[in-house]
Amino acid sequence: MPGFMKSLNNISRCQSIYRNEKLQAEGICACHHAFILTVAKRPGQTQEAIAKEICLNKSTVTRALAHLESHGYIQRCANPDDKRETLVYPTQKLQDILPAVRGVAKEWNDTLTQAVAPEELAVFYSVLQRLENSAKHLTQEKNT
Repeated sequence: MPGFMKSLNNISRCQSIYRNEKLQAEGICACHHAFILTVAKRPGQTQEAIAKEICLNKSTVTRALAHLESHGYIQRCANPDDKRETLVYPTQKLQDILPAVRGVAKEWNDTLTQAVAPEELAVFYSVLQRLENSAKHLTQEKNT
């Protein structure tokens, strides 16, 4: 299956264009989508946990969270139990745009997969999950 990564990357870039167009009115771009969903899903998690969950380096996460904080979408504060850690919480402004962000993701997924049979999607998702787990294992192995 040579070239499957090219296809996945192209789909990802197309999704970014789509998200940018749909979320422009909210004042956010596609690169913030994963951060918004992750912070909303688990308020109070550390920046390091966010970085690990979405497979990005700590400096990229710090920059993206600083942008979201400066625009009022999140609040960061020191962990009272460990001052070296920064905890991240959604603000009401993030909660207000969350339905739109989730809606854009659902609309993209539904439209993209409409011509694929549910049985094929189930197999595809299963294989894709295994590939993702392998990729995470490989990168975590190198970072420990």
